[in-house]
Amino acid sequence: MDRRIKIRHLQALTEIVRQGSMKRAAQRLLLTQPAISRTLSELEEIVGVRLLTRSRAGISLTAKGEYLHGLALNSLSTLEQGLAGIKEAGREGAASLQIGALPSVAARLMPETVAQLSETAPELRLTIADGSHEHLTRLLRAGDLDVVIGRLGAPETMQGLSFTQLYLEEVAIVTRPRHPIQNDPDLRRLAEWPVIFPPPWAAIRPFVERYLIAAGIPIPSRRIETVSGAFGRSYVQDSDAIWFISAGVVAREIAQGRLARLPVATELTAGPVGVMTRADHVENAGSALFRQAVHRAVDKLGLTGKADSHHTEPS
Repeated sequence: MDRRIKIRHLQALTEIVRQGSMKRAAQRLLLTQPAISRTLSELEEIVGVRLLTRSRAGISLTAKGEYLHGLALNSLSTLEQGLAGIKEAGREGAASLQIGALPSVAARLMPETVAQLSETAPELRLTIADGSHEHLTRLLRAGDLDVVIGRLGAPETMQGLSFTQLYLEEVAIVTRPRHPIQNDPDLRRLAEWPVIFPPPWAAIRPFVERYLIAAGIPIPSRRIETVSGAFGRSYVQDSDAIWFISAGVVAREIAQGRLARLPVATELTAGPVGVMTRADHVENAGSALFRQAVHRAVDKLGLTGKADSHHTEPS
């Protein structure tokens, strides 16, 4: 659309047609008659065609004016509905949103998303559930959640759902700082220590399995299977365990030096993270505000189009 077209141009056109008179339209818009006439002339100059004709019978639309008038009505109506929705979402108790957050986003993306959302709709009531991909998508299909955000699951788990990708994320291999393997990062030594491994229903499990197969390394027999962030953080910091987990889950601990990422290439584990809704989902004001807040959070965290990668060659 031509950036020179402003809301005042569309308002002037629709009000002139509604009133059938330049004078009455000017009064409705609190303008002088020369001002509204000048606004209409600006619009006609921008689009390069005459939109209205004047005669003794009154004002009538040209064929192209009728086409633009229909677009103007739709645009102004959509804008009014959107503004009304924002006001409604901002009223105490007026709107709520049930969100499912997979471990890959719960620790990093969701806090920033909530911070962004608090600026645009501070009274929008959020309910945030966590859990596995299988658990949360089941709740989503049942209508108990409005949206789930996290890693894309296997095709059979996505039936009846829509997925919008936000960014790519890798699986990180982490230990406590000064773990012996950090001095010699050879994954063939995994069997020397306990391993925290994703369970079969975790979205990252197939990625980790393929990664180990490609490196010629068997799945560790001495393993604890969980995607619990709380357990993993506590256990790894106080033991020699090695943890396979989505990079977003431990990004803060790594940045603060409480955990250390093993310096091996993990690009093969990269998978899409995004927003999941039911295929028949109809976006309302609350979900639209949430979607916009998610995109702002992704931009602020620098995640767009990136994976949390290490480029050291695997051992």
